[in-house]
Amino acid sequence: MSRRSFLELSGSAALLAAGGVLTKVGRAYPADSTKKIRMGVVGGGFGATFHWHEHPNCVVTGVTDLLPDRRKRLREHFKCDNVYDSLEQMLVKAKNIDAVAVFSGAPDHVKHAKMCMDNGWHVVSACPACISLEEAQTLKDVKQRTGLKYMMAESSWYRQDVIYARNIFRAGEFGELFYSEVEYYHDSKSENLVADKKSRLYMPDGSRTWRWGLPPMLYPTHSLGFLVGVTKERITKVSCLGWGKLEDDWPVLKDNVYNNPFYNQTATMLTDAGHMCRCNVFWRCVAGGERAQWFGENASLYMANYGVHNEPVKKVREGLHLPHVPLEIPEYWKTDMLPEPMRHSSGHGGSAVFISAEFVNALLEDREPEIDLYQSLAMTVPGIIAHKSALKEGEQLAVPDFGPPKA
Repeated sequence: MSRRSFLELSGSAALLAAGGVLTKVGRAYPADSTKKIRMGVVGGGFGATFHWHEHPNCVVTGVTDLLPDRRKRLREHFKCDNVYDSLEQMLVKAKNIDAVAVFSGAPDHVKHAKMCMDNGWHVVSACPACISLEEAQTLKDVKQRTGLKYMMAESSWYRQDVIYARNIFRAGEFGELFYSEVEYYHDSKSENLVADKKSRLYMPDGSRTWRWGLPPMLYPTHSLGFLVGVTKERITKVSCLGWGKLEDDWPVLKDNVYNNPFYNQTATMLTDAGHMCRCNVFWRCVAGGERAQWFGENASLYMANYGVHNEPVKKVREGLHLPHVPLEIPEYWKTDMLPEPMRHSSGHGGSAVFISAEFVNALLEDREPEIDLYQSLAMTVPGIIAHKSALKEGEQLAVPDFGPPKA
């Protein structure tokens, strides 16, 4: 950190100089391991943006997508010549895979994760982990039955600002962190996606993708990663409202497989620690990106407002008269959690290299990934219940617990 940023910290954090908890990310990369993880990758869209192949202990040994151009993209990105026309084909023909990155469409995540785990392959999945309570139970059951590793590739968990927030939380700098505001804004109307047949709402043949009309709260993890990824709290109750305009000229809400009437949804959530969280997911707005604000008894932290003002992270301390104190966040991608070839900036706030490395590192050490199945469901299931609440005009509903079995 810069001298200025260091001097603006107070209390226990001032004792944690460079090299202490404020500059740490997670476990160090096990450089002495001789194991080699053989990865398969399913999905040549977002799936071709990760860095498994840069890890010295990992090699991509199989790739697949239903679309030829995406198969080509996977082949070139991962330099892998074992290309399959479908996951089903890869399951039958591939004999040299230990783990699979599942980056298919959201409604297929659980189906494909289960197929891979039933085949003896560990899974890292795109988010959300699931889109129904039944799928959440299926995922938990297959995990417990097979004992294989599962991780959700949630970018918010490893954004540089969030790593910093997690560290000052662990250092006790917030005091009691009683309230969080977590947000994900992905405007679709302004990009005229409905009229553009080449947009993400359409398949090459003109049919609609899973994104057409998706309820915002069925994609809550970019928001809830800012809470669960910092405090590991669990949401116990939620009340949610939604907004949509069925009478306008945007057809997405008039006809979708989800029967969803909402562009945007906002929820008030209660945690198992008795704390409050306001969670937004908007598909139609003049904003963009993911951000959060954390409020504690002794300090508050304002994440940079990406996509709008691009302003710096700000921290407010107790007794500080200035309303905002700009901070310089450490470059966490330079830490020893990452092997040397992966120590570079990456997509989604620098998170892509950390997601890639953490999954491989966990397999090398035969441990659960930091974002394990239970953390994944804790970021996903509250949104499923929030959507149900919005359909009931904000009725407060209990969130079921999909945590690990009681000892």
